[in-house]
Amino acid sequence: MPQLTRRRDPEAQQETWLIHYGDVRVGVIAERVGNPDSTPGWWACGFYPGAEPQEHARGLAGSFEAARAVFEAAWGVFLAKRTEADFEEYRRDRTFHVWKQAMWAKGLKLPTQAADGCSHCFCGAAIRTTDMDQHIYAMHMERISTSSIAASVTSIACRSLAANGK
Repeated sequence: MPQLTRRRDPEAQQETWLIHYGDVRVGVIAERVGNPDSTPGWWACGFYPGAEPQEHARGLAGSFEAARAVFEAAWGVFLAKRTEADFEEYRRDRTFHVWKQAMWAKGLKLPTQAADGCSHCFCGAAIRTTDMDQHIYAMHMERISTSSIAASVTSIACRSLAANGK
């Protein structure tokens, strides 16, 4: 069973930690923006799709340690209601969106954007609206999931080293 891990969000101006369970981002703990130091931070627990928004938990905390403790308690309740299918639904959605952005970055249309419902994937395969999902998940799911996570971790590590003057 994966453990919760946290990674600093390199894109956030304030201190923000992204919480992951394996390869799925399941929450965040962050300082509040634009408020005095005495204003509490916030936390959120959950992911979508795979869980309905009303199942997510969120709140305020006076310190990172307090937010972490409350988050971990909320995570225990949230995780007890999850199945592997919920995590897989999230992974499939993430893969689709990364694939879609890669198609657009290469200047390619999705089959749903073509009048005849046909297009070519950036990998060279001919795809249609009827087989687009099968193609994405069969040909790109593991590669996209693994490479986007690796790129994210590498980017965070490089920015962290640069911030520390290393």
